[in-house]
Amino acid sequence: MASSRIASMGIEAVAQKLLNPDGNDFDVALLDYVVNAAYSPTDPNRAMANKALMALQETEHLWTKADTIMERAQNPQSRFFGLQVLDDAIRTRWRVLPTEQREGIKNYVVGKVIQVSSDETLANSERFFLSKLNLTLVQILKQEWPHNWVSFIPDLVGSSKTSEVLCENNMNILKLLSEEIFDFSRDQMVTQKVKTMKESLNSEFVAIFHLCEFILDHSQRPSLLKVTLQTLQRFLTWIPLGFIFQTSLPLFRNDTLDCLTEIGCLSDLDPEYDEVFRKLFVGFLGQLGRIFSPETDLTQPFENGSDDDCLFIQRLALFFTGYFNGHLKALETPDTQQSLIAGLFYLVRVSEVDDVEIFRICLEAWHMLSHDLFQAEHEFKTPDSMANVLNLGGSNSSTSSRRYIYGPVLTAVRQVMIAKMAKPEEVLIVEDENGDIVRETTKDTDVIAQYKTMRETLVYLTHLNSDDTESIMLSKLTAQVNGTEWSWNNLNTLCWAIGSISGAMSEDEEKRFLVTVIKDLLGLCEQKRGKDNKAVVASNIMYVVGQYPRFLKAHWKFLKTVVNKLFEFMHEVHPGVQDMACDTFLKIATKCKRKFVTLQTDERVPFIVELVETMPSIISDLEPHQIHAFYEAVGCMLSDKGPAVTVDRAALLEKLMEMPNRRWKMIMQEANTNVESLVEPNTIKEIIKILKTNNKTCGSIGTIYANQLQTFFMDLLNVYKVYSERISNTIAEKGPGATQLSLVRTLRSAKKEILRLLIVFIEKSGPPEADPLAVAQGFIPPVLDPILGDYQRNIPTSRDPEVLTLFTTIVEKLRSNVLGDVPRIMDSVFECTLQMITVNFEDFPEHRIRFFEFIRAVDSHCFQALFNIPPGHQKLVVDSVVWAIKHTERNVSDTGLNILLELLQNVGKTPNVAQGFYQQYLLALIQDVFAVMTDRLHKSGFKMHATLLRYMFHLVQMNQVTVPLFDLNVHPGMANPSFLRGHISDLLLKSFPNLTSSQVSSFVDGMFDLKMDLLAFKTHLRDFLIQLKEFSAEDNSGLFGEEQDAQKRQQLDAHEAHRNAVPGLLKPSEIVDEDL
Repeated sequence: MASSRIASMGIEAVAQKLLNPDGNDFDVALLDYVVNAAYSPTDPNRAMANKALMALQETEHLWTKADTIMERAQNPQSRFFGLQVLDDAIRTRWRVLPTEQREGIKNYVVGKVIQVSSDETLANSERFFLSKLNLTLVQILKQEWPHNWVSFIPDLVGSSKTSEVLCENNMNILKLLSEEIFDFSRDQMVTQKVKTMKESLNSEFVAIFHLCEFILDHSQRPSLLKVTLQTLQRFLTWIPLGFIFQTSLPLFRNDTLDCLTEIGCLSDLDPEYDEVFRKLFVGFLGQLGRIFSPETDLTQPFENGSDDDCLFIQRLALFFTGYFNGHLKALETPDTQQSLIAGLFYLVRVSEVDDVEIFRICLEAWHMLSHDLFQAEHEFKTPDSMANVLNLGGSNSSTSSRRYIYGPVLTAVRQVMIAKMAKPEEVLIVEDENGDIVRETTKDTDVIAQYKTMRETLVYLTHLNSDDTESIMLSKLTAQVNGTEWSWNNLNTLCWAIGSISGAMSEDEEKRFLVTVIKDLLGLCEQKRGKDNKAVVASNIMYVVGQYPRFLKAHWKFLKTVVNKLFEFMHEVHPGVQDMACDTFLKIATKCKRKFVTLQTDERVPFIVELVETMPSIISDLEPHQIHAFYEAVGCMLSDKGPAVTVDRAALLEKLMEMPNRRWKMIMQEANTNVESLVEPNTIKEIIKILKTNNKTCGSIGTIYANQLQTFFMDLLNVYKVYSERISNTIAEKGPGATQLSLVRTLRSAKKEILRLLIVFIEKSGPPEADPLAVAQGFIPPVLDPILGDYQRNIPTSRDPEVLTLFTTIVEKLRSNVLGDVPRIMDSVFECTLQMITVNFEDFPEHRIRFFEFIRAVDSHCFQALFNIPPGHQKLVVDSVVWAIKHTERNVSDTGLNILLELLQNVGKTPNVAQGFYQQYLLALIQDVFAVMTDRLHKSGFKMHATLLRYMFHLVQMNQVTVPLFDLNVHPGMANPSFLRGHISDLLLKSFPNLTSSQVSSFVDGMFDLKMDLLAFKTHLRDFLIQLKEFSAEDNSGLFGEEQDAQKRQQLDAHEAHRNAVPGLLKPSEIVDEDL
């Protein structure tokens, strides 16, 4: 009857009655009705019901009805709603509630928790509600405990011994409390409150610990044992160490293992605990031995086992890895040596299972172990004995015995590493989920990171015993060649492992090893049938040879054989093979270029001569981007101009560019007859291909490219002009939207390619073929009108940012040689670009950063030119720099700060402009830097803010500013330092009312202190900023960014020094060849 009565009222009336109840009576039945509607996906009133519930939740005193709702509601969701309302009140209003109301809420929640959790049937049926109740209780504890609820822990421990069901829930509460205090409290409670709660929980832990011990000793209830272990695991990261070692945990597999893992990961402890860790480890192995032995193959049990079995193996990986990382040295005693080796073999077995995440966990331990053993051995080696395995005798005996102890384990680890080697970034051919061999489309960053760690591990393992590594690899290769273990995956992982240890062997060992490897791989390529098989073998050959340039440089016949094989692969149309062939050819050309341009034994001419003759047939099946890579490789060979190089490089360059030049001439001849042919889509695409070929060649060949550019430079500018005019006419005819038309976009792509070619040419220019003065006189004048005029005339959306990059490069490279051209360049690009980027901080991001890079280049290399432009433009330059330092994009603001410092330093070195500049701009610049420093948006720029302010204040204090910075009629007879002190003091007091006059006076005095070096000045500034109310409540780590960056740089430098010191850790592509 009641439900039909409520339904007849309609949802709006019901909601209104709930929001405005008559008297103190809250009708829970009405709430049930609204909640039913809100949670029913088919109810037509659902949206209105949800709106009503949201409005109801905002009602100020609804929390006082929470107990009524929870006791009387028929709908479970209504009870959750009531509990949520109460929870919100505890979190947001607790401090303002009267004491009796707080006690009432506390007693109700505790009573409700006990009521539900004491009855097993009720606890099971209401488990979600009980979980929410527990969280509400923890919210109260965060407010009340320990100061207002001292008896909470004793009461909870006492009640736990009365009932296993109640005890189980109490353990859940303790687990939640530990998580809240130690894991989730950072953003929700002040530091002092967290500290007090941690101290209380620590002091009360004796009682909690004895309760856990009592449960583990006496309970047979699985769910209680499980939650007790989980609770202990949460506590293990912070409880007093003594407790950890005063109890023995039952063999309750996964949860016990979690606890043991937490214990095992404890490190940097006093040596007195080493014996305890040894006993724990030996005891654990004894228990584990009852389940399986270190020789057991776990691959099948893992594949066919239950989820719990798989989880157990994963937890084993975590346990052993954590234990060995923290306590390896403690386990290296005569008594525990056998257990240590057994534990390592257990980890080998775990490493073998087919699970990437588990293997990555194990990999951490193997990397640590191999690195530790290598470091220990390396410390006792003399530099000339680095190639030997060991020096015997003396202080080296302990190192020798360690390596001997671990020998069998390391052999097993090498086997696992080689069998599971991750794919290197250079390999482009992969097996997809359907078992097909395809070209890789995306890079897997996790796999790349895994490869890096595995590569380092294998390098250390090879240094520890190169004979063992070589033996395993050659044995596996033989199994591939004879077919007993042939598979794509097996060959891939083996070859990736072979490639990864480049440089880790001595040159003689490497030669012996590689001769066998390359011969076997080339034979396998001839032996295998089928496109996919050949593609897999080909990719592996290419990867391996690309990793051993040292071997190839020393063995010309092998190098020639390999390169000719690459040329064969360039005709193989299987996806990815041609790409890898071109990439590998480029890699080899970079590292072995001298071998190709000098005459080798038994050769008629240098290889490069034959190469350019036969090139058309070699590249006949390649795609355009592959052809570009090929040209880059040949250009790289021709860039070598060492004394041993006797070939005519200019003639070879002409021969190399014969094909693109022939095609270019045909296009130009057609354009002379009909200029419209230049704007046909196919012709534009053809021009882009030719330009990209030239771009790649120019980038790799260097200054001699000037010979090639001269052959078509004017044609290039004419094409740029034609395309610019066509774009401008189309925009004039069809409006700004024309920039999105297909033809216009293609024309702009061609223009960008021309600009990129000119940029690369300028970057690479230099004597003798491209002397800066010759380039400035012959190159710049013809470029100015077609490129600068087009940029200035175009609408903003069709201006190419590459124009700014081109002229930045011209100024940086040609410097004083273009001093006279800078005013013309600035007149064309400055004002029109500034109008684009000062509308807001977001539009035209590329133009923005490139514009300020251009200003910086002019300021650094052609400073005098800034005062050869009209005064209005000079002011625009300063205004643009101020705009840059206020930018919220860090790279722009950092560039602006650097420009300002260089500008001030250059002004100081130029007496004829300095005083006028100071009078017009210095005071405003000081204010602008102060404004940026105190706006809380630019903390990362603090170092430069401090540098600039110190420079400007010291200029004034040292009387280097001789003109007045103020109006002499207003302040007659005042000196600049006195004026600036008063001006800055007034500015700060107005801007920050919370500061006192004495604080400001002390700060300003420090700003003028000439004895302060930059470090002291920064500290003075930083202390002042942190005093400000606006900064005091914020994260100010940005103010310490310089120190953090220095620490990171120091760590990176140490890491790089280590990588340089260990042969093989640097990839061949990372090694700089001094002789090239």
